[in-house]
Parts: sequence; structure tokens; C-alpha cells
Amino acid sequence: MNYSKQTNFADRLSAQAEAKKALLAKLKPKPTVTASEPIDRDAEREAKRETIRLERLAEKEKQREARAAREAAAREAVLAAEQAALEAKRSERKERKANEKVDAQSRRAARLAAYQSPGITGSY
Repeated sequence: MNYSKQTNFADRLSAQAEAKKALLAKLKPKPTVTASEPIDRDAEREAKRETIRLERLAEKEKQREARAAREAAAREAVLAAEQAALEAKRSERKERKANEKVDAQSRRAARLAAYQSPGITGSY
């Protein structure tokens, strides 16, 4: 303690009382600042829920569109496969018919050649 100040008991008591008042003033609750209009927390929560709901709805719509596109692609692939099988069947049938026609023509030509050959006479 500083002895150069020559403080007496009353000065020390008053200093202690002032310090106590300052401490109590520091702990005293401060007046609150009131907003010009009250905050509507329910409306904020509702707006937040609405935005989340709209985001989820948009996400579901995207998923639905993607699923529809996949299903359409699958249907088109099946249709293309069926079309290719049908086309292969048609080409096979055409080839078989052409071969049968060539065989029939060759048999007819052989038959006609047999009738027209000089070795066979027509005397009975």
C-alpha cells in the first residue's frame, strides 16, 4: 500500500463503498432495445418450411422426369430391338424365298433341258 497518501479509515470506507456501487452497477441489467415492430418467428419458420417444401417438390419433379426419360429410353430400346428382330426375320424370309426361286428355276431349266436334249427321242 502506498503510505504517501495519508488516507484515514473514513476515506477507505468511502472508496470501498464506491467500488461496491460500481460493481453492482456493472451487474445491473441494462435496458433492452425494443424493435419498432415485433419479430414474427412463426412467420419466419413458416416461410422457411415453405422454401424447403418447394425445394423438395422441385427435386421430386426432377426425379420423376428423369425416371420418365429412363422409361421412355427403355421402351424405345425394346421397340428398336423388336423392330430389328422383325427386320432380320423379314430379310431371312426374303433370302429363303429368293433361294427357293433360284432352285425352282434351276429345276425347271433342267427339266426343260432334259426334254430338249437330242439324245431323247419322242418315238413311242
